[in-house]
Amino acid sequence: MSAYLAGLGTALSLIVAIGAQNAFVLKQGLMRRHVLAVCVFCALSDAVLISAGVLGAGAIAAAAPWFMAAMRWGGAAFLLAYGARAFRAAWRGGGVLRAGTEGGAGLGATLLVLAGLTWLNPHVWLDTVVLIGSVSAGWENKAGFVAGAVSGSVLFFLTLGYGARRLSPLFVRPGAWRVLDGLVGLVMWAVGLGLVLRG
Repeated sequence: MSAYLAGLGTALSLIVAIGAQNAFVLKQGLMRRHVLAVCVFCALSDAVLISAGVLGAGAIAAAAPWFMAAMRWGGAAFLLAYGARAFRAAWRGGGVLRAGTEGGAGLGATLLVLAGLTWLNPHVWLDTVVLIGSVSAGWENKAGFVAGAVSGSVLFFLTLGYGARRLSPLFVRPGAWRVLDGLVGLVMWAVGLGLVLRG
């Protein structure tokens, strides 16, 4: 149980920070589009990456520096492009939230964008594979630690995706939607530029 709780706490402490992936999940939750699929995709991706980290993929990344470099530049390009798209939406405005009636991107397109925000984002790899993998080294019960960390991921994404609905009354106003798009763009560009500057 102590290994489980350690994994749970470690995952929650790392994942709570608002980043590119979390901003996307929040937006999908507000629009009530593909929320369950988005949350499940994020949790399953975390489960794979956390398991890889605990089983030693962090050592592979350390042995192949080009891997993290490729992730950094690919992720930066993706985040900057997605941020520009969010800024364009904020500039154009006209968005208003009508829960359950929005058209928008289909499930496939939504998951494709989310895959980029997840698997091309070095911060996700750093948090799950490297940091959680490193912390797990201090625990003998690896399975318990992984179970705790994965539970934390599932809890966080479901709370973020479905909890966003409580903000829905605010987003019936077009101005609030423009602010959200602007904030999403800022998050994407901040993370993307951070990757470029560290390159």
